[in-house]
Amino acid sequence: MLLRTFLAVAEAGGFSEAARRLDLGQSTVSQHVRRLETALGSVLFERDTHSVRLTGDGETMTGFARGILDQQDRALRYFSRPGPRGRVRFGVCEDFLLGHAADVLGRFRSAHPGIDLELSVELSEVLHSRLADGDLDLVLAKRDSGQGVRRDPLVWVSSPGLDLIPGEPVPLVLYPEPSVTRARALNALRRNGVQWRIGCVSERLNGLRAGLEAGLGVGLFAASVVPDGLVPVSGLPDPGSVTFVLSHRGTARGSTAALADTILSAQWSRSPLTFRQPPLPQR
Repeated sequence: MLLRTFLAVAEAGGFSEAARRLDLGQSTVSQHVRRLETALGSVLFERDTHSVRLTGDGETMTGFARGILDQQDRALRYFSRPGPRGRVRFGVCEDFLLGHAADVLGRFRSAHPGIDLELSVELSEVLHSRLADGDLDLVLAKRDSGQGVRRDPLVWVSSPGLDLIPGEPVPLVLYPEPSVTRARALNALRRNGVQWRIGCVSERLNGLRAGLEAGLGVGLFAASVVPDGLVPVSGLPDPGSVTFVLSHRGTARGSTAALADTILSAQWSRSPLTFRQPPLPQR
């Protein structure tokens, strides 16, 4: 209030007019100015019986006062906006980022501009472990089974030019342990007596994609997140399906509940990365 009173006097050119504009008594206005001058240890106005003029320090103070009040007004506008505020520690498997994240997180930002995200991208099993340890608030990741936001068939894929040599172990391009898709790939091959070898391992999707595009082997992806440029591979055992599960500790509240609701309401089936079914390569 002291700064607003000071600026009112400076702009009105007098205490009486400033008091009228602020709907305060003139004595109150004078008291505010004296308190501000005492706090600053400077005289802000030169006063006589006919006029009130800013001193050099007073001129300087007008710039500071306007800046401080502008920041104060901006802060009040920010914190008076409706809707939840806070921060959500959100963990996602890297596959989710390939196609769905930009749409879902963009709509979340539009609906809840006061909520900030701390995004962690790791293997699904690592994310579930971090959630259990209390390091994350919400996780969207793969699991072998359970209720989830989406259930996808798993698909063997490779570069279009890859030829598997009959009688030789199938080269695989996989995430390291612990990985849901890695476990599903190896279990499917073991159950059906198919020999395999690990041709390339990468902790990151970009690494897997590069290895597959280079023809280093065959990979396994959920159907809705198959990277562009890769095609399905026929002749390998059916690896089944996988579920994208949304998990949180206890009851989701506030910011965490807002993000969970946005994810659950997303029209995943309309994603531009809905699985394409090009002709299977002949092997």
